[in-house]
Amino acid sequence: MSKRTPKSTPKPQPVAPVVHEVIDPRWLIKAFAVTLLVAFLCSYATLCWLFYQGQWQFALQPSHTVVQTPASLGLQFQPVRFAVDATGTPQLTGWFIPSDSPEAPNALTALVLHAGDGNISTALPTAQLLHTARLNVFLFDYRGFGASAGGHPTEALMQADADSALSFLTGTLHLKPSHIILFGQGVGASLATRLAAQHHDLPALILDSPIGDIDASVARDPRTRFIPTSLLLHEHFPLAAPLSTLATPKLIITYNTSLAPAIALHAADPKVTAEFPTRNDVACVQTLTRFLDLYITPRIPTLTPTP
Repeated sequence: MSKRTPKSTPKPQPVAPVVHEVIDPRWLIKAFAVTLLVAFLCSYATLCWLFYQGQWQFALQPSHTVVQTPASLGLQFQPVRFAVDATGTPQLTGWFIPSDSPEAPNALTALVLHAGDGNISTALPTAQLLHTARLNVFLFDYRGFGASAGGHPTEALMQADADSALSFLTGTLHLKPSHIILFGQGVGASLATRLAAQHHDLPALILDSPIGDIDASVARDPRTRFIPTSLLLHEHFPLAAPLSTLATPKLIITYNTSLAPAIALHAADPKVTAEFPTRNDVACVQTLTRFLDLYITPRIPTLTPTP
C-alpha cells in the first residue's frame, strides 16, 4: 500500500495595493477658472450684442398710438400716404395742414421732422404753433412711428424718410424748394440739418430744442458702463459739425438748457438764437415771424397745394 504524498498548498501571492489616481487641485482650480472666463466672455458678448441691436432705444421712444388729429385742435388737415415700396404700398403717413390766412407768407410750408419720442400726434402743439405763424405745415411719421410701416426706427431709416418727405412736397405737391422751410425738433434737428446741407435751395432751417451727437450721453448712461460704446455705437445723429458749416439761415430755439446753446454758439452764420425759461408759444411765434421777415424775402405769393 503506497503512501500518499500530501499536496503542497500554494502560498498566497501578495495582492498589489490599489493605487488611486490623485487629481492635482491646481488643475481643478484652472479648469474652474477657465469655465468662469468662458461664461463671462459669452455673457459679455451677449450684452454687447444686445446693446448693438437695441441702441436705437437710447435716443428713440416711438409710439404707434395716434391719440389725436389736427381736428382735435380745430385745424383743417388732409391725411396723406407716400413713399411707396417695391410692392406699391405707401410706407409713410402724414398730415398736410394748410394755412388759413390769405396773407403772405402762407405759401411757405414747414416740413416738420418731429422728435424721437411719441409720433405726429405728440408733435401737434408744434404744428399748431407753426400754423399760428401763418405757415402750411407738413407733419409725418417716420417708419416705426404712428401708423407708418416698419419695425423699429433707426437714424438711417429716419434720414431716408426725411428725404422721402421732401421729395413728396416737391414731386407730388409740386412745391418749389424755395417755398419750403425745415423744422427739426429733438433728434429731428439732426435730420433737418443734414437735409438742409444737402439742399441749399431750401431757404431756412428752424431747430426747436435740438438734440444730436448722442455718443457722449449714451456713454454716460449707467446701463452702458461696461460696454465699449465708441466701438459699437452707430446711432449718432450728428448736429454740431454740420451746423458749424451750414450757410442756410437758421433759427435755434432752446429752453433753459446748457447743451443746445453751446451748439447754437458754434453754429455758422447767419443764425438767430432764442432761449426761453419755459415753452412760450406766443414768444415763439413772435420770434419765428421776425426770423421769417428777416430772411425770407421777397414775400412769396399765396399758393396752397393740394395733395
